[in-house]
Amino acid sequence: MNFYLCLASLSLGIVAAAPQLDQTLDAKWQQWKTQHRRTYAADEENLRRATWEKNLRKIEMHNREYSAGKHSFLMGMNKFGDMTNEEFRQMMNGLRQNRLETKSNGTLFREPLLLETLKSVDWRDKGYVTPVKDQGACISGWAFSATGSLEGQWFFKTGQLVSLSEQNLIDCSATEGNQGCKHGFANQAFEYVKENGGIDTEQSYPYEATDNKCRYRPDSSVAKVSGFVVIPSGEEEELEMAVAAVGPISVRIDSSHISFQFYQSGIYYEPQCSSELLDHGVLVVGYGFEGNNGMKYWIVKNSWGEEWGDQGYILMAKDQGNHCGIATEASYPQV
Repeated sequence: MNFYLCLASLSLGIVAAAPQLDQTLDAKWQQWKTQHRRTYAADEENLRRATWEKNLRKIEMHNREYSAGKHSFLMGMNKFGDMTNEEFRQMMNGLRQNRLETKSNGTLFREPLLLETLKSVDWRDKGYVTPVKDQGACISGWAFSATGSLEGQWFFKTGQLVSLSEQNLIDCSATEGNQGCKHGFANQAFEYVKENGGIDTEQSYPYEATDNKCRYRPDSSVAKVSGFVVIPSGEEEELEMAVAAVGPISVRIDSSHISFQFYQSGIYYEPQCSSELLDHGVLVVGYGFEGNNGMKYWIVKNSWGEEWGDQGYILMAKDQGNHCGIATEASYPQV
């Protein structure tokens, strides 16, 4: 996916004095551009370099504070390094929105009888989770969140892990209220699959990272949905029960902060994170705790490729006041 076209469009109209660049970083900048296949117009290169340097300084300062014990996670330079946080949010997440208030056709989650609460769960080890995918320059985290939980439930039912088509959801679920590469919700995606009678495989309906006409083919359909279950809003204990009993769960979070943009490893805790203003759909695939200090975390699969975070994953603080809204909008499909 070429991020430059979007970056260039976002930079139109920027008027600024020539930035002061740190020449000691020339080699590192060239290495970063080569690694991420970046090329720029002559009048844009210095602005992108200045943004990259500013981000690098923030990352280095954060990591020095991490070494001093002030943070529980590390940040690292990645493919978003030449983007301001505002550009990053516009491209990857869109506007932060309050939790969905429209009528839900979902069933409220009930604690299963005789559920044994486990101290840690990781559904990747059980074969429920497909490899990390990359949404590219399309605000479609909601679609990847939906396919992720449906892939897990379909695996539980059939014993087969099949990668499902996010593009199918992007192109075809407008009637249910989704808006393709602008924004959407996992619950509406589940509703679409239910009403449509199925969803195509990734192989038959590959991802394009752009809006297109609906090309669903019933003969390529694999997974069906009979309904969906909603976790009581804000209840992390209920979310834990659901993850332990059911499998991967679709959630929405606040991922708008520069600390999330450049997350690398460790347990993510951002003091400025909102539990109500959410902007990105992801997938909870498990939970656990850190042995040294006992800090609890959710294991979260993102859709920004394996180059982001910890091979595409992030550990998010658990049982700390519904941090970043991890339990505000949680659900899973019934198959």
